[in-house]
Amino acid sequence: MPDATDTPADDAPAVPRGDACTFVLCGASGDLTRRLLVPALYNLACDDLLPENFAVVGFSKEEYTPDEFRDRLTTGIHEFTTRESVDEDVWRRFVARFDYMAGDFGDPEAYRKLTERIDAAAAAQQTGGNVLFYLATPPPLFGVIADQLAAAGLHRGAGWRRLVVEKPFGRDSASAAELNRRLLANWGEDQIYRIDHYLGKETVQNLLVFRFSNGIFEPLWNKGHVDHIQFTVSETVGVEQRGGYYDHAGVLRDMIENHMFQMLAYLCMEAPASFHADAIRNEKAKLLNAVRVYGPDEVARNAVRGQYGPGQKPDASPAAGYREEPGVDPNSRTETFAALRLFIDNWRWDGVPVYLRSGKRLWKRGTEIVVQFRTAPEVTFRDTPAAGTLEPNRLVFHIQPDQAVGLHVHAKAPGPVTYLQKVDMRFDYGDAFRAARGTGYETLVHSCLRGDATLFSRADLVESAWRVAQPVLDAWKDAPMGADLSYPAGSWGPKAAFDLLARDGRHWVEVLNRTVLERVPFLAGADPLCLHNLALMLTPLACDAGDTIIREGDVGKEMYIVCRGKVEAFDQSGKVLAALGEGAVFGELSLLHHRPRGASVRAVAPCDLFVLSKADFDRVMHDYPTFAEKIRAETFHRYGEKSG
Repeated sequence: MPDATDTPADDAPAVPRGDACTFVLCGASGDLTRRLLVPALYNLACDDLLPENFAVVGFSKEEYTPDEFRDRLTTGIHEFTTRESVDEDVWRRFVARFDYMAGDFGDPEAYRKLTERIDAAAAAQQTGGNVLFYLATPPPLFGVIADQLAAAGLHRGAGWRRLVVEKPFGRDSASAAELNRRLLANWGEDQIYRIDHYLGKETVQNLLVFRFSNGIFEPLWNKGHVDHIQFTVSETVGVEQRGGYYDHAGVLRDMIENHMFQMLAYLCMEAPASFHADAIRNEKAKLLNAVRVYGPDEVARNAVRGQYGPGQKPDASPAAGYREEPGVDPNSRTETFAALRLFIDNWRWDGVPVYLRSGKRLWKRGTEIVVQFRTAPEVTFRDTPAAGTLEPNRLVFHIQPDQAVGLHVHAKAPGPVTYLQKVDMRFDYGDAFRAARGTGYETLVHSCLRGDATLFSRADLVESAWRVAQPVLDAWKDAPMGADLSYPAGSWGPKAAFDLLARDGRHWVEVLNRTVLERVPFLAGADPLCLHNLALMLTPLACDAGDTIIREGDVGKEMYIVCRGKVEAFDQSGKVLAALGEGAVFGELSLLHHRPRGASVRAVAPCDLFVLSKADFDRVMHDYPTFAEKIRAETFHRYGEKSG
């Protein structure tokens, strides 16, 4: 029974139900099933998107009776549902369709019994012989299960047969190719659905719609107008209880080679001839094949890795370093952070750098894509107060936790003279659509049930992605993970990642909002409008211990806010004048009094800083009196000087 709060408008197109089928869950006793797959199926049931003729057969090694298995799922749905509450009537009818059998995935006899269970479910629910096999198991079992299903004749039947394979699809180029070979020995490519849950996110799917339904952007989507592109996936969590798995994976395998390369393909591919599955996948394949493959020397110039050390969580509680996590080798060289500079060698993107970064135990959670356009000529503004203040326009796709698209442009600030101010033209999903929050699997499972392979990878797409990632893995395999590649938990990541862009005269765009800025003590409680505008003005700066940030005697051009870490001011003799920690500001005195810096400032520990340019500083001081008063009070407290 559909949830009334999620019923589409009367004029919305009807969404077809999935085909009748028996859904076989291999690995049914695992966390993926309880936390994500069953809640996703339940959401589809609530939205009336499952077929009337539908059955589920759970298959795993744990010994449960069918009733015990259903009880386990009932406990799980109350813990992991994404809805405000569980509709008990819908759940009761839904879970009654579940059966369960225990067996060894390598035992042919288990598959004979599984065949009997599938036949019984098909007869009871009239599924017409259609069977969907979902491999929610550890990756080493993918090939084993696919082979055994085929040996038992379960890859063929009266209806369609489909095989859903979870990630990771191989752990390197060779194993991915071997797994493809093994699957395709018995299953057709049209039967195999290689799933990537990131592609179930509405904001990821919107990349295609945004690009190809809005004609205003296509003329700009090329090397003539785009300066560079950034992809960021940052996580505040560590490896938690997945240390044993993660220490054999790392962020390049776990996040970049699959999720981020898929988003890259969507954002940069050519327009497909249609929205049919193979038309889209053909263009994705062309794009991934055009990504430059690096040699060993090029990897060193275009790839950075790091591993989190001890630090703090977002709530300021202590966080252990990666090598202290359960299941992790104390001498591990596995990367928990990686940043890449890629180039797409085709006509559209020739020479445009694409930067990707992802890491665990970073300062904030977020997935964003930033398309930065080339800066407009300043000649028109050369005789106005706006001279020298033009910055690039940016198109920002917020994937999670915010779901939005923002276009950062300039506007004239109110007043009698021409001052420019950065503004955000923003569309938020929550303001435009009403939909229940899902697990990310609903769309993917529904597509599998309907035989729509648009959101799933083909064999060639998988191997093309590994072709790009493999040289980086090879270069890192035997190289030591030195202390210089460590970054404190709760930071922005290793400074080397910022240097990667700085060498190109660019910097990472830290996508900020009011909530993020209020975590900085100096900004807590500030005017919401002030914080909104500061979020568009502040740029990030990462420093290693010992780096000089300000030199005495230089002309002041920026104010700094310490987001994390510690700095100290010192005079020409080296005497330390002051120590400043998180939330402190410095550099403002020179801007207030229009005079050279009165002292030097260096990082005592690795630091993450927000930087506010003089032009933006002057604008904020003029427009937000409360913030200006706070700056002046801080200056008076520290230096005993007042400013008018």
